[in-house]
Amino acid sequence: MRLPYVDDDPKMSNAEDQAVVDRVKERRGGKLIALDKALLHAPPVADGWNSFLKSIRTQTTLSDSIRELAICRVASVNQAWYEWDAHRPILEKANVLPQEVINKIMDPKWDGSGLDEKHLAVFEYTNAMTLGVIVRDAVFAKLKSFFNEREVVEITATVAAYNTVSRFLVALDVGEMREKYKVDMD
Repeated sequence: MRLPYVDDDPKMSNAEDQAVVDRVKERRGGKLIALDKALLHAPPVADGWNSFLKSIRTQTTLSDSIRELAICRVASVNQAWYEWDAHRPILEKANVLPQEVINKIMDPKWDGSGLDEKHLAVFEYTNAMTLGVIVRDAVFAKLKSFFNEREVVEITATVAAYNTVSRFLVALDVGEMREKYKVDMD
């Protein structure tokens, strides 16, 4: 990590910031992860992050395989290996995609071969949003053919949110992934 993490049980200088710590810990089941200990340098940011990501992770109508495919693809394209290590097991546990397909997600040059049409639409949409930002009409139309409006918004928000997460993780080297995955940050 490029900054020191806050303590495992931080004592903030005011009640408002301490309440943020408590909310983050509550969401995490009582324990802070490295990402939280980086974010808590700025408690208001950590608080908004906690609320937003809680909604993305636990309050959408998306299946685990759809949500986690999008998150894992963002992670692989952006070399956000902390994110990858956290979300790959969730994707595997969904037990929808074959292991050989999950292994391919890590390759940023993979074309999505082996995915069913619904997952391929999410894969292509995620790539478009992550690599080029602009989503071509054909890519959007394909996604829309499989998902209703609420689901399209939820997929879009998931991809956008995890692009934010990945950029934060990589920039600060949260989890010390540069060494584990040999990321050149020099």
